[in-house]
Amino acid sequence: MDDGRFWSLIESSWQIVGGEEVLRHKLAEGKLSEEKAEFLQETLETVIPSLQQALEQLSAEDLLRFDRILEQKLYDIDREEIHEQTDGSDDGFLYARGFIVALGRKYYEAVDAHPEIAMMDLECEEMCYISWHLYHESFGQVPESGISRESCSNRNRWPTL
Repeated sequence: MDDGRFWSLIESSWQIVGGEEVLRHKLAEGKLSEEKAEFLQETLETVIPSLQQALEQLSAEDLLRFDRILEQKLYDIDREEIHEQTDGSDDGFLYARGFIVALGRKYYEAVDAHPEIAMMDLECEEMCYISWHLYHESFGQVPESGISRESCSNRNRWPTL
């Protein structure tokens, strides 16, 4: 499992709904209406179970590596300037970051580079722990990684804390 395969698994999961590439591309460009963005959030109710099915096929090693990459992605965008765009409580901001990752690499990288395109009240709680829960259920205790996906844990990205 590497970064490319991580994103490929997420992208493949979008195929169950036809990919929604046009809408996701517009979202990554900051050119999508709030209504259409909310449609993408609702679509995740189908996409996430598809991702879970794909993750269930992975070995323990690959599933753990997927989880480590997911954790790192969530950690890397745990930033004050992204929080300012998404708002919300600590949990709400975690779930907003889950949405950002769940939408795929283009949107993730776009928000990372241009936090102002992140949108308010778009969340995907399931994405945040999908691989952690699956690993725990299938293989037992999840080894500690040394970083946290929780909000405000990336102290280097929160200058006011």
